[in-house]
Amino acid sequence: MSGRGDGGLAQRLVAVDWQEVSDGLNYSGCAVIPQLLMPQDCQALAALYAQPEVFRSRIVMQRHGFGNGEYQYFGYPLPDLVQGLRTSVYPHLAPMANRWYEQMGLQPRFPAEHADFVARCHAAGQQRPTPLLVQYEAGDYNCLHQDLYGEHVFPLQMVVLLAQPGQDFTGGELVLTEQRPRMQSRVEVLALRQGDAAVFAVQQRPVQGSRGSYRVTMRHGVSRIRSGRRHTLGIIFHDAT
Repeated sequence: MSGRGDGGLAQRLVAVDWQEVSDGLNYSGCAVIPQLLMPQDCQALAALYAQPEVFRSRIVMQRHGFGNGEYQYFGYPLPDLVQGLRTSVYPHLAPMANRWYEQMGLQPRFPAEHADFVARCHAAGQQRPTPLLVQYEAGDYNCLHQDLYGEHVFPLQMVVLLAQPGQDFTGGELVLTEQRPRMQSRVEVLALRQGDAAVFAVQQRPVQGSRGSYRVTMRHGVSRIRSGRRHTLGIIFHDAT
């Protein structure tokens, strides 16, 4: 199977400034990890889109009012690189997730290893894998949404841009909105490069106010593709019912 990944991923993850990622998530609900995947990784993963045996289902967005475009959910077993990203990034994010839940007064707490969290999902009937590949053509877009899928939700997720902006496509920025209580919504637009990973809040995050922490609601989407084709890898850490 293609998309197995290279031996440098572990070294790149070690080199990530996770404190900077944590600071970005606390400040704005999102953070970018530059060049997490090499161009050959991105190309191999994008090529999987044409291999239906790798996936469990295909979604055409306009049929469901999600926008225009389509995506496919990987089936188990996940491709090596996708599995590697999911299991290797999660331990760096779990402490942040636990701090957020503590600040928001939410339960439960998240285990240190991804396999233990997946076991919790599966025991609750969430047994379908959620990592996905998204494909957009010119004119496509993704409406603002949240990737929840069941009772057990890990509060952070990650997307990796597989296409090269300006060469493979134009437009198609990642858009995040933050709905603050009794205030107008705040918008963040991320113009990623090929191989960049964006980590962001799935549903809610805590914000420190003058009277303590309060919750804000996050949503994300993708602006209209002006030209070309855009592939994105989505890494969601909880499984689906």
